[in-house]
Amino acid sequence: MTAFRPARRHALKLTAASLAAPVLLSPAANAATERADLDAAVRRFAALEPKSTSCLVVADAPAGKGWTAAYAPERALFVGSSVKTYILGQFLLDVEAGRHHLSGAQLCDVNDAVRTPGSPVFIQLTGQTPYRTALEAMISHSDNTGTDITLAAVGPDRVRELVRRMGLTTARVPDSTRILFSYLAGAESGTDLGWSGMQKLEHNENLGLKPRTDVINDKQTMTSSAADLVKWYRQVLAGRLFSTPSSLVEFKRISAMADAIWMTVPEGLLAYGKGGSLDWENFHALCFAGQMLVGKTPVTFCFTSNWLNGKTSVERTGEFIAAASDVLKAAAQSA
Repeated sequence: MTAFRPARRHALKLTAASLAAPVLLSPAANAATERADLDAAVRRFAALEPKSTSCLVVADAPAGKGWTAAYAPERALFVGSSVKTYILGQFLLDVEAGRHHLSGAQLCDVNDAVRTPGSPVFIQLTGQTPYRTALEAMISHSDNTGTDITLAAVGPDRVRELVRRMGLTTARVPDSTRILFSYLAGAESGTDLGWSGMQKLEHNENLGLKPRTDVINDKQTMTSSAADLVKWYRQVLAGRLFSTPSSLVEFKRISAMADAIWMTVPEGLLAYGKGGSLDWENFHALCFAGQMLVGKTPVTFCFTSNWLNGKTSVERTGEFIAAASDVLKAAAQSA
């Protein structure tokens, strides 16, 4: 769940849109008894940051015996790289339309024109690579250079139109990860400070700009509610996005590579998803969203936590993963 983590210098105020009272949803009167472990696990996850945490788990069991467990599922929070699943979806739609191809014959350039911090795969590579490799790097390693290559190929506005068509009202995708970092560093929205600017930012050099405090904003950000990310995965994995079976297979194949899956999902269960994180100034975020299969029951989920000050996302990943994993284990038992 890699993210760019520049040095923190200034105070930052979290501007999450909703601080509604927490709620646990149960489909029947006896659910509290049948799912006591699940509800308790959801409460433990919510306790990480009660005013800026969100959780939603939905089981679509056969014969209408599904259930939902949640804590503030409509709360719009910063989800970081979890939005990269939308970029993957749009790229595969473009493959269906003939705009792009996943064969090795269609190559993309990797160089300083697109290089971005938080790129464990492409940070030191220069040359060309297949688009499929860029997609895999974007999801499996959360590589930001692979993300910006892919996002430029499909166009950020078309990704935004996709999430609108899917009914995702809180999902926000930046023009690129580099433009997002440039905006947070103090540049105007849409301005790209370039690879040289990113290097200066990483080394805490003076850019002559005032870093912004609005990580959650209406210009350049990566936000979503748990409800929207769950809605996305439920629709896509149920076959309601792509026209051809091969596109869904490719979406599943790449989405199954995310590193957050093996850390969080109970062993032995097939799962798809994407994690995200950010440390900017004194703002921190962690998120993991996706779907696991328990027998024939899809269990779709999203866990998000934002907080100010204190430990970084790296330092809190362990407790975040442990709390989310407890929920998924209890959900698997209830499915």
